[in-house]
Formats: sequence, C-alpha cells, structure tokens
Amino acid sequence: MTPRPTPLRPLTRDRLRQLLTPRGWPRLVAPRRLLAVFLVLLAAVLALRPQPLARGEPTAPMLVAARDLAPGSSLQPSDLRVVHPPEPFRPDAALTAVAEANGRTLAAPVARGEPLTRARLVGAENSRLTSRDPTAVAVPVRLSDPEVASLLSPGARVDVVTASPHDGSPVLLAAGATVVTVRADRGADGPGALVVIAVPRREATRLASVTLEQPVAVTLR
Repeated sequence: MTPRPTPLRPLTRDRLRQLLTPRGWPRLVAPRRLLAVFLVLLAAVLALRPQPLARGEPTAPMLVAARDLAPGSSLQPSDLRVVHPPEPFRPDAALTAVAEANGRTLAAPVARGEPLTRARLVGAENSRLTSRDPTAVAVPVRLSDPEVASLLSPGARVDVVTASPHDGSPVLLAAGATVVTVRADRGADGPGALVVIAVPRREATRLASVTLEQPVAVTLR
C-alpha cells in the first residue's frame, strides 16, 4: 500500500514570527543598511540646497524687472528694482541703476526678477543684435492697418511699402527690415500701430521722412 502523505501542519503564530525575524548577523546588517541609505539621502539633500552667501563675499548692483513687462512698454521706476547678487552671478551687460532704463522702451518681454541689459531696450545695441547689421538703426513707423501689427513679433523680417502720391503705385521703402518691437496703440491722427524696425542707416532718413507724411504698410517675408 502506498503510504499516505503526512498532512501539513498550519503555521502557528510563534513559528511564523521565528521565520520572519532575522537572526544573528542579518539582524545587525539590516539597521546598518538603513542608516547608510539615510546618510546618503541626507548628503544629497545638503548638496542640492542653496548655499548661503558667504560673509564678506563681494556683491554687485543689478537692475531687474519688478513685475512681468510686455514688449513696447515704456519703463517707469515702479517697473524696476535694484538687487545685489554675488558679483560672479551678474551678467556683464546688466544695467545697474534705475536711471539707465527709466523712460526707455522695452524691445522684448521680460519676466519678473529677470536682469535688464541694454540689448533688451530699443536702441543701437538692440538694433544691431536683432538685425545682425552693425550699421542698423531703429526707426518707428505708424502702420495704417493695426491688424497687421498683431501678426508681427521681434525678429520678424518685413518689407516696408507705401503708395506713390502721384499714381498710387506701390513704392518699396525698405527691404528685409527687422522688427524690433511692436506697440499696438493709437496715434494722434486715428487708429494705427507703432512698429519699431531696424534698417540700415542709409535707408533710415528716407523711411522716417515718408512715414511722417503718409501711411505705410509691411509685408511679411
């Protein structure tokens, strides 16, 4: 006869506790491993935490935006504030005083706390960098159709045209001009959008004189 298998006895609570409880060397190793993991995590947290400014470390004044600013904004003292970060963290071209930017026009959007440089302001440096032309100058033009201005953004390339006062035929005033910034406001004579564009210096005088006498339009490239 085939012997019957011995039935398995259910595990008692004490037996189960004995099987799950580490004995001897494993009982000592487990807490040490947990302690090692904790120390590694603590070291990582301390390494990633921003370090306080060392006492006596030199600082430098830097002009930053006091709030989010839109392109085309005419900067006021309330839009700006001066901070004093550690000298190595200040950009070389950063402005240092409110007077350097007060009343200037912002060429591009700036977020709150972002440093301000001359390249962000409408002027010679911004025109040169935007157009990649060392002779470029900024010329404000009033567009006859404000809807077109809403399609423009800094860096866009456009041709500036007008209609001939004699026969109404199109006249090209500037080819491949670069948009510096857009101010979607209204002029004294009615609707219009002011667009600042960078053009070579040889074209700037003619363009500026024409825009004083008649409306102009732009075509996007």
